[in-house]
Amino acid sequence: MLKRSFVFASSALVFALFLLWGGPLESRAETVKLTYSNFFPPSHAQSKLAMEWCRRVEKETEGRVRIDYFPGQTLTKGKVCYDGVVNGLSDVGMSVLGYTRGRFPIMEVGDLPLGQGGGRVATATVNEVYQKMRPREFSDTQVMYLHAHGPGLLHTRKKAVRRLEDLKGMKIRCHGSNLKIARALGATPVAKPMPMTYPLLQKGVVDGSMYPLEANKGWKLAEVIDYATLCYSAAYTTTFFVVMNKDKWAMISPADQEKIQKVNEEWIEKTGEAWEAADQEGLRFLKEKKVELVRLDETESARWAEAAAPVIDEYVANARKKGLDGEKALGFALEAVKKYRKRYGVK
Repeated sequence: MLKRSFVFASSALVFALFLLWGGPLESRAETVKLTYSNFFPPSHAQSKLAMEWCRRVEKETEGRVRIDYFPGQTLTKGKVCYDGVVNGLSDVGMSVLGYTRGRFPIMEVGDLPLGQGGGRVATATVNEVYQKMRPREFSDTQVMYLHAHGPGLLHTRKKAVRRLEDLKGMKIRCHGSNLKIARALGATPVAKPMPMTYPLLQKGVVDGSMYPLEANKGWKLAEVIDYATLCYSAAYTTTFFVVMNKDKWAMISPADQEKIQKVNEEWIEKTGEAWEAADQEGLRFLKEKKVELVRLDETESARWAEAAAPVIDEYVANARKKGLDGEKALGFALEAVKKYRKRYGVK
């Protein structure tokens, strides 16, 4: 009788504690609060999509992961965003690999002029290369996903560029790998981050800039340029990272980590689609501003491709000097570009 009373009392105590504590273990998990730093301005499509990612993560984790979002470099500047995540200045960050040239030697392959042809192909390609190579350069953060914009083209003020010779002596704003492309094409590259492009063009500090069509609307650059040279044969792309501080990632339960990874997989596709839609918006805005589109004929297009080709060879050589297999990464990238161009119907 005494034993039965003890069992009953113990069960009642456990039930009371269960009610007092608040239910199942998963619902009692402590909320992990994160900060997200993004260099894109709040109005940019990629900034809005990043905010949507935050809300989706919160929903999928039932509020156990909460994220405060800081766009427009209000938490960390684009150039220091990655280190900001490593050092805990922000918990999540989005910025450009090319802002710290040489730090991501394998994934720089994504920025090369490989004929990606659009944001979906470029984004799918860089994520596939990352998954296959798993480069050590990202070992100090937890990668959420990568993405890349559509063809990076030449935009100029006052002077149209119709032939390679027209670029000689022109100061062109660039960053990362496209700095090498600008130099290979005969321009004088000026290494500056994207947020500085508008004032540099507006004040005439540079004669032009290399960027995708989307930036004409996303960064309002069509307001300060006169010509857009559609140099697709030498077009680059830019790889962006979304990474999380490793200590903060470790604070998230394995179940919620898995949910976040599923959101990341969905966002790879959504981000690529957003880049392509933004390119169309940028092209429309460019036409509204009466910017002249300069199209290269077949012969001139081949000249631009030939001039830019050494940049690809340089990538492989530089990786080899660092003891890395750049040739393997390039091979993966070319295979992925071919596969995804076919999948997305890019001609």
